[in-house]
Amino acid sequence: MGFFDKLKNGLGKTRESLNGKINDVFSKFRKVDEELLEELEEILIMSDIGVETSLQIISNIRDRIKKEKIEDQNDVKQVLKEEMQKILEVQNKELNLNTKPSIILVVGVNGVRKNHFNRENCK
Repeated sequence: MGFFDKLKNGLGKTRESLNGKINDVFSKFRKVDEELLEELEEILIMSDIGVETSLQIISNIRDRIKKEKIEDQNDVKQVLKEEMQKILEVQNKELNLNTKPSIILVVGVNGVRKNHFNRENCK
């Protein structure tokens, strides 16, 4: 099994675990309230999403629940999904080489001319 197969397999297990935990929380609660949000926050933090990111996701969900008057669990689940996708979207796709030193990691399979990417091409 190659590196990327192992990575894909590991991420699949993580995704399944996170989905299972989130579904368990939604099955325990009958209404959308602060306790539900606290449980979701705990699951996100414990799933290595990171404290700061988890707090931001839950804060955004809380704001949207109030603003959009969300009362249905399925709607909260959809909002959770949307907020997580927002975080994963790359906002700035420009390569910033203004910091010194700047490090660029180039990944590719053998034979695809990774060595063609050199300092001269970065200027």
